[in-house]
Amino acid sequence: MKITDTSDLWWRSAVVYCLDVETFLDWDGDGVGDLGGFAQRLDYLAELGVTCIWLMPIYPTPGRDDGYDVTDLYGINERIGNHGDFVEVVRTARDRGIRVIIDLVVNHTSDQHPWFRSARRSPSSPFRDWYVWADDPPKDQTEELFFPDVEDSIWEWDEKAGQHYRHRFYRHQPDLNTANPLVRDELQKVVGFWLQLGVSGFRVDAVPFFIGGSDDQPGPRDPHQILRDLRSFASRRSGEAVLLGEVNLPYDEATAYFGESGDELQMVFDFTLNQRMYLALAREAAAPIVEALTARPALPNGAQWAVFARNHDELTLDQLTDEERQEVFAAFGPDEEMQVWARGLRRRLPPMLDGDPRRIRMVYSLIYSLPGTPVLFYGEEIGMGEELSVEGRFAVRTPMQWTGGRNGGFSEAKPSRLHRPMTTGGFGPAHVNVEDQRSDTDSLLAFMELLNRRYRESPELAWGELEVLDQPHDAVLAHRMTHDEASTVCLHNLGPEAVVVPLELPDAEPGTELVDQLEAGTCGLDEKGRIELSLEGHGHRWLRVVPPGHRRLR
Repeated sequence: MKITDTSDLWWRSAVVYCLDVETFLDWDGDGVGDLGGFAQRLDYLAELGVTCIWLMPIYPTPGRDDGYDVTDLYGINERIGNHGDFVEVVRTARDRGIRVIIDLVVNHTSDQHPWFRSARRSPSSPFRDWYVWADDPPKDQTEELFFPDVEDSIWEWDEKAGQHYRHRFYRHQPDLNTANPLVRDELQKVVGFWLQLGVSGFRVDAVPFFIGGSDDQPGPRDPHQILRDLRSFASRRSGEAVLLGEVNLPYDEATAYFGESGDELQMVFDFTLNQRMYLALAREAAAPIVEALTARPALPNGAQWAVFARNHDELTLDQLTDEERQEVFAAFGPDEEMQVWARGLRRRLPPMLDGDPRRIRMVYSLIYSLPGTPVLFYGEEIGMGEELSVEGRFAVRTPMQWTGGRNGGFSEAKPSRLHRPMTTGGFGPAHVNVEDQRSDTDSLLAFMELLNRRYRESPELAWGELEVLDQPHDAVLAHRMTHDEASTVCLHNLGPEAVVVPLELPDAEPGTELVDQLEAGTCGLDEKGRIELSLEGHGHRWLRVVPPGHRRLR
């Protein structure tokens, strides 16, 4: 299935905003965020410039893994609402020009799921083969452990079943046997169900584990066929449906998940670029970013990377060498409590950058200017921090900070009843909240609104070709994005010292101007297409290339 029609590639120029309903806004006062609260903040998200909302798991769950331990893939967690609430909020979002995608958790279920409860009761259960079992599993598979601090094997003995079941994640999350055609059919029904309720696609969780979920089973198979089938089914049901995959692999492996002809995932998170960016920030040198960008392989027609500064999990650094990882730890997480599993950080960006507004804005400017679809994690737009007293990855999943008042305006419940504690200290709601920043034209929130507006006005950023521009400063990344007649030059200084950046655009017509997109100002190239541009320490600039006779759009 080769894509030639770009009419449904809305996600290539989207601004994606990830949120957890349970930590966004509590509308009924029980301490847990809900769909009613989410609906109340859709206008806020529209004003921010969000065009797609990714909802973390909304399914019924025992709550042992923040909703990723699912007990019903067709259900709604009763703590946040019901199907009627969900359909209403999706429809309301669409009225504001915002699409909704949801987490598709299909690598495993909860051990409380009715499928698994039936499977473990008897070998003759119709659900027995929906999971992966072994009488005598391999002994040494510690390299496959995803949570090495709490698990010592990916196999768990089940007394009732009389066999071991496989779990690549927590032991309470048995792996689905995706080699089973009945499981594949059921997962397509799940996709069809939610598309019928109005979602525009799915963020597919842990894709390499999902398609490799039954390597232990006999019989040849094509692991990627399940993705092709899922993509084909989703596209038949809804021409706009997108599959955004979590694939934390190097480029030479990650690109396989797009499919050779673009018939698998439409978007894949660029973990390689993300990790190289943090190495570049630690070194105050642009080279690691350039290395990642120039190493990106060509993608199938219509495919796209998703770029991000921070996501909802740990800030994983597993693609860096041990020495490189230690550089990032030393710069941004020197204390052991800031680190997790010896491979990542459980911190948000603003505290890692000591709250320096220049550096924070430079990073988000960089994210939006690089080729790919920008993805934000809730609270990034106001500079929320983490709460290290909260266990593990939950440190970055604290409630949204709407006001400086009690519970940060998240809930009217007693603090002891909150779904998760509020962030404390200098990044807590008294210092960082939406209400204060909405009335401050120089706030991070105002800057993020500007970035979103300029990004939507600049199709070359979403659709263009990247050119890294030569210049002499190690700390500076200068690149150009060009699509059709639209072209923008972007400068980012990862270092603290102000510099003057000499650039040359040899293809520019005489009289071409560079129009600043983020601040007022225009400058002209000389007759050879040369210019010198000033750049503050940790500064950033977007400059639209405007040939003579063209309108100066800003």
